[in-house]
Amino acid sequence: MLIYSIEVLKGIMCELIQCVVDIFRKKENDAAIKIQSWFRGCQIRAYIRYLHRAATIIQKQWRGYLGRQQYQVIVKLAYYTMKMNLYNAMAVRIQRRWRGYKIRKYCFNYYYLKEYLKAVSETNDAIREALEEFADMKEREEKKADLEREEKERDYQARKMHYLLSTKQIPGIYNSPFRKDPDPWELRLQKAKPLTHRGPNVKRKPCVSLSNWLACTSARSFPRSGILPPIDRKRCQGPFRDISEVLEQRYKPLEPTLRVAEPIDGLTEARAQLQKQECERNVNDNMFLPFSSYHKNKKYVPTMHLSSKYGPDAYGTQHFRDENPKRWICNKDFQTVLPSFDLFSKYGKMYSKAGQIV
Repeated sequence: MLIYSIEVLKGIMCELIQCVVDIFRKKENDAAIKIQSWFRGCQIRAYIRYLHRAATIIQKQWRGYLGRQQYQVIVKLAYYTMKMNLYNAMAVRIQRRWRGYKIRKYCFNYYYLKEYLKAVSETNDAIREALEEFADMKEREEKKADLEREEKERDYQARKMHYLLSTKQIPGIYNSPFRKDPDPWELRLQKAKPLTHRGPNVKRKPCVSLSNWLACTSARSFPRSGILPPIDRKRCQGPFRDISEVLEQRYKPLEPTLRVAEPIDGLTEARAQLQKQECERNVNDNMFLPFSSYHKNKKYVPTMHLSSKYGPDAYGTQHFRDENPKRWICNKDFQTVLPSFDLFSKYGKMYSKAGQIV
């Protein structure tokens, strides 16, 4: 029992000693950790200060290099600007001297300017004289034209009043017996010719005859081979005819017969020509007596192209195109007329006989 108690006390003492030792060991560990952290902090701060000093040195060197480069560029630009200003000043001086020499010698030369102004004044005088002559000539031409126009009007009036000319039996109104000399209009009437009756103005229609079209002379005819451009190309291989021969055959003029060569409206043209000739030959030989009753009972004789039954009708007759609806329009309705039975039987027998014969 005693031995057991001693061993228990020894165990208790060992535990107490172990606790005290652990306490001192923890204090020593904390002290060591604090010393190490302080030393490491001092070491890191010293290394950071070293890095800052090295970065500052690098930045200082680089910024110095950039500053020197920029300063060199500024110096070059200043030198180039100074040279350009000097060159510009020298160029301005040279141009000023040359322009002054040119102006003094050519532009503001007194004698040269005097000769130039003299030549200009002489040219102006010549042109002015030519313009005055042209104006005088134009005025003379206008006066001459006016005189000719007045003379033509007087001649026309004299031709219109030719019936007022005095004769051996009856003196005219301009040949007064109380005048010593005849009136100038009397002399003009003697020289003038009386106005003739104008024939009817017949407008000729543009005629495009068949002969012209067949002869390829009109604008709407077939194209001719002479108008076509030349064809420069190789000859086709094979049994083909020559190009010129083909074109000649294609565009050759037509050869119409005598019946086709005659124009379709030849009869109409002949009638129109005959009418024109009759109008030209229709001259009245009877004397015109305005103050007599000689022409009152005289019968009018129409011309041949008006009196013939083959020509146009006389004036006043109705034509086919006149408005006369009662003549051509009927009031009755249309009626269908059916064939009779006898006719139907007759034609039916004929058809049956024809079928038997066949």
